[in-house]
Amino acid sequence: MEDNTNDQTDDREEILANLIPELRRGTLVLSVLSQLTEPVYGYSLVQDLAGKGIEVEANTLYPLLRRLEKQGLVLSQWETTSNKPRKYYMRNLKGTAVFEELKIQWTEMANCVNALLTKEKQNG
Repeated sequence: MEDNTNDQTDDREEILANLIPELRRGTLVLSVLSQLTEPVYGYSLVQDLAGKGIEVEANTLYPLLRRLEKQGLVLSQWETTSNKPRKYYMRNLKGTAVFEELKIQWTEMANCVNALLTKEKQNG
């Protein structure tokens, strides 16, 4: 098989710019659910995730939180005692059960992918 990538414009950066967010999106639900063990408001969650290396935009997070709430995995409650009302989110029992199953699936998948990558290194 002939590799003629040298003849073409190097578009790796553009390709990666599309693929990396796609890869991250696949882990976002697991990442968000992992942080909802106690009530947390959206902006704080964005900051907490960023501090742990998971960059997520607020315009991505809020629809996800609403979807998780609609699926019955997350509870929300408005806190209006301060000057700035905030909506807090937390996993419920169903959300915790789903999170635990997702963790198992993630671990199995990560192990399989790591095995593929290790094999590729050995063959490469």
